[in-house]
Amino acid sequence: MPLFLYFGLFVEILVIQVSLIFLMIKLRVGKTNFFRIPLNMLMFLIISLITAGVFHSLGGSHGEQALQSGAVAVVAYAITQIVVNQILLQLIGRYLYKRKVKWVDQGVKWELLTTALVAPAGLMLYYVYTEIGLSSIYLIGFPFLLISIMLRQFHKTSQVNQYLQKTGDIGHELTGKLGVEEVLDVFVKRVTSLLPLDYLYIFDVKTDHTMTLIRFFDRIDNVELPELNLVEQKSISIDTWKYGKGKHYHTRKKWKHLENTHTPENVESVMSIPITRQNKTVGIITMYSTQPRAFFKYQYMILNILGSYLAVAIENARHYERTKNESERCPLTSLYNYRYFENYLQLISEEWRTEEKHRPVSQILLDIDHFKLVNDDFGHEAGNEILCELANRLETIIGPRGIVARYGGEEFVILLPDYSSSEALNVAEEIKVMITSSPFIIHDHILQTGESVEVFISASIGVASYPENCEDLLELTRHADRAMYVGAKQRGRNRVASYERIKQTAE
Repeated sequence: MPLFLYFGLFVEILVIQVSLIFLMIKLRVGKTNFFRIPLNMLMFLIISLITAGVFHSLGGSHGEQALQSGAVAVVAYAITQIVVNQILLQLIGRYLYKRKVKWVDQGVKWELLTTALVAPAGLMLYYVYTEIGLSSIYLIGFPFLLISIMLRQFHKTSQVNQYLQKTGDIGHELTGKLGVEEVLDVFVKRVTSLLPLDYLYIFDVKTDHTMTLIRFFDRIDNVELPELNLVEQKSISIDTWKYGKGKHYHTRKKWKHLENTHTPENVESVMSIPITRQNKTVGIITMYSTQPRAFFKYQYMILNILGSYLAVAIENARHYERTKNESERCPLTSLYNYRYFENYLQLISEEWRTEEKHRPVSQILLDIDHFKLVNDDFGHEAGNEILCELANRLETIIGPRGIVARYGGEEFVILLPDYSSSEALNVAEEIKVMITSSPFIIHDHILQTGESVEVFISASIGVASYPENCEDLLELTRHADRAMYVGAKQRGRNRVASYERIKQTAE
């Protein structure tokens, strides 16, 4: 500002352009981002020309009489710089970098704050210069330099505090009732929005001295890595695991000896940390940026904190999954149990009550015929083998069409959302044929022979559907049970019966 007011546009442009070159050298802009140098020089040249045009259009002049030509022109000069700068940043962000930039963000707030501090200092420097010449630099310039250093330190401290607050929020979010996959999804989503990274790798360290890639993020969709297993070879992640210490490099030439065929070609900065649990490395987090010196020291510290959060969160998630699995699964067959099935039916019942159009849902209940004889003839261990094999067959035949649960004893239940009564009857017939068409092989029996035994079984199957057979989803189990006992068991077993048919017979 004082240069422009006293010496004019040419000197202002010259000083700004030279300052930009030194700034880019300080930022160590590499070959990949070399375009930023002419881009910024052009951007600030446009700002200088437009602000000078506004200043002169309002009657502004230069030299010792600049302030006397009108305060409006000087204020307009400062405001125009901010406005034009923000407009150019919007255009560059939207059309060059293809990303949406907020009109009012932290950058704008800091620019307004610094302008409020810089503008008075600039005016003071101009005024003192007109009175005493170059000595004004010592009186105004150096104190202002100290203020700038303090302001920069305050800004850095403020940034660190914001990062720590966001890191704490991520830690709280990860401690919720989440499974391992959900924990990893939340972690990737939050970290990629918090840190200026372009690629993120999360590896699971195996006991067989290999690492498996369990999460990968590519901000610019330039690399496809569906699967990646690393063994003893050179790489940033392997080196981090091998020595148990984090890595933080500002430029590619510092870690070039650790790159391999899976390393993105255009990256510069890298951070890599071990995820440790009980003094044992259980994972590795590695992130890259295409910008040199993209990661600051405090961001490396933040990543270490996040790695600790992730280790604890994964451990808690695994414990949560084990506890949930034990409460929802049958320990013998690994199918869902009675409790889970009832809760699931209650859940979809509440969801579907709000729908105007009632979607169909069917339930199949089956009971193995004469299962007590199987236990008596071959032993309870053999009976358990049959239950497990039947569970496998049911899951195979149903697949993603519905859920299968062990209802109790030798009873199994199947829920088929969006299946009508006729469609469910067809599935029940498939199950009946599947059970009777091939024998069940048992190995752990009480017979004298040590060889495996083939056992043929059958089942009585009942089918009920909503809304065809009932007005409430929770009535399905009772109707399917009645269809199984009245329509199948009492009529000779090894058959499929629907609630609709036995209802019509009764009428």
